[in-house]
Amino acid sequence: MSLNQVFDIAGSGMNAQSLRLNTTASNIANAETVSSSIDQTYRARQAVFATVFNQQQALGGSLFAPNDQAGSGVEVLGVVESDAELQARYEPDHPMANEEGYVYYPNVNVVEEMANMMAASRAYQTNVEIMNTAKTMLQRVLTLGQ
Repeated sequence: MSLNQVFDIAGSGMNAQSLRLNTTASNIANAETVSSSIDQTYRARQAVFATVFNQQQALGGSLFAPNDQAGSGVEVLGVVESDAELQARYEPDHPMANEEGYVYYPNVNVVEEMANMMAASRAYQTNVEIMNTAKTMLQRVLTLGQ
């Protein structure tokens, strides 16, 4: 693996973690929004990632051969909505209550979202450190001949 590929891999990781942070922020921001209908209630969203394999893998290369690489980055497959049950609360005095007096709250667990936010933030920081380390290594290679 060349040092140039390190930048591509770390960059794809930073993009993925940035999307993860954005979906987590959206979930936290909508954690207390209410609706009178199940269909209109906000549902928690999660980003789905996959490893991007290099061309050698697609051609049947081995994961353990010295010239092959296990992966060459992260791909965002999409953002999916949670299918967990919504919270129905009996609040007949609420302005958004339906005919039966229920309002529906999203299926967002704020504690889980905070843990996701911390994990995504740390993964982003790790990718930044990888890029900085690779940059430093390239700069030192350039000074070897002096």
